[in-house]
Amino acid sequence: MRGLVTLCAALLVSAAAAQAESKRVIAIGSSLTEIVHALGQQHRLVGRDRSSTWPPEAADLPDVGYRRALSPEGVLSVAPDLILALEGSGPPETIAVLQEAGVDYVTIADEFSRDGVIDKIRAVGAALGVEAEAEALAAETARRLDRALAQTSAAQDTPVNVLFLLSARGGEFVVGGAETQADTIIRMAGGKNAAADVTGFKTMTPEAMAATAPDVILMMERQGGPILSEEELFALPAVRLTPAGRNRALIRMPGAYLLGFGPRTADAVMDLSAALRSVRGS
Repeated sequence: MRGLVTLCAALLVSAAAAQAESKRVIAIGSSLTEIVHALGQQHRLVGRDRSSTWPPEAADLPDVGYRRALSPEGVLSVAPDLILALEGSGPPETIAVLQEAGVDYVTIADEFSRDGVIDKIRAVGAALGVEAEAEALAAETARRLDRALAQTSAAQDTPVNVLFLLSARGGEFVVGGAETQADTIIRMAGGKNAAADVTGFKTMTPEAMAATAPDVILMMERQGGPILSEEELFALPAVRLTPAGRNRALIRMPGAYLLGFGPRTADAVMDLSAALRSVRGS
């Protein structure tokens, strides 16, 4: 009798595993796509949002739209039965339609911190039914982040003043203030956020931007080329007034790598820290 119970339990576990394995998954958020790949579950992906371009093979998946501007038609066109989405994905009307359509929809918290990265990995692993693999990835990612943060902490005695510039249009500058991914990654790398007196991504006048006096400007590299060339950036009168402008100090990094807070964040911290050391030494 005990053998029969054991056999039945094994068959139930096997059936559950087969059901989980059959999931057609969409990852909405670049860090989630990276985590699914890092967990070895990329064969289950049938779609991704437009920001999910790493690893390179992710770009071969159908693009279901921008994370914050999804349409039900775009998402449902790939017939998913599980959607993993970073919090803040939307709009809410689309999410409501997807949930009413009977698609499993799992929201993954997106906290911009060392622990936030680890929690995100565990949450994705739980949603995919690969908790053991997620725990191993979380432990390795935690070790790498801790090493990176230990190496960058020494630089915080003489931090470089860094301005994260999202865009510069019509004479106004959109910068990354406190409580943003940009603020956290700058501080993790041993820098000081020049726009820490504002919260969120905020628009600044040229005068206010110049008053932040950044030593270096940090921008995202984008697919299809930068929003501003180096020449265009340093030709702006307000930028020329800053130490960064006088020294033509600019750092560009891929957006998902710099601000994604996923498995590659330790590398991003180290790369940004090395770039800031170069600015400090110049």
